Amino acid sequence: MYIADSRRLTNAGAKKMIEAATTKAAAGGAAVTIAVVDAGGHVILLERMDGGKFHTVHSATTKAVCAASNRRATTSQGAVGQTLDTAHALGLALAAGPERWTAMEGGCPVIVNGECIGGVGVAGADWKTDELLAQEAVTAIGATWA
Repeated sequence: MYIADSRRLTNAGAKKMIEAATTKAAAGGAAVTIAVVDAGGHVILLERMDGGKFHTVHSATTKAVCAASNRRATTSQGAVGQTLDTAHALGLALAAGPERWTAMEGGCPVIVNGECIGGVGVAGADWKTDELLAQEAVTAIGATWA
């Protein structure tokens, strides 16, 4: 076939994801930024909570794009899950482009019926909290990240 059917993440879905993440972040006393992107890495919605640091806008967006591109959660591992030392992690980020790949936790793909329809990135808390908030955002719309 030359044409394939595909699903897409809606604005309403992105809003639901951000609401879930910001609610949980506020309850834990964190001020984070949440970015939601479509399958091509284009921003659908972005929210920086009151008190969130301005650099987290870029970090959250990069995490979301990286998760959507690799179709897996962001980690210090490479694009195919290989272990990376610091030099290789930095090299990969430079080769892919500073807005396209990161070794920082806090990004999750949005997967529905095996299809990646986008990504979410959270930045501004510790790495484990960022990761948990991204997972919370994904499950809020009935999707998975793995």
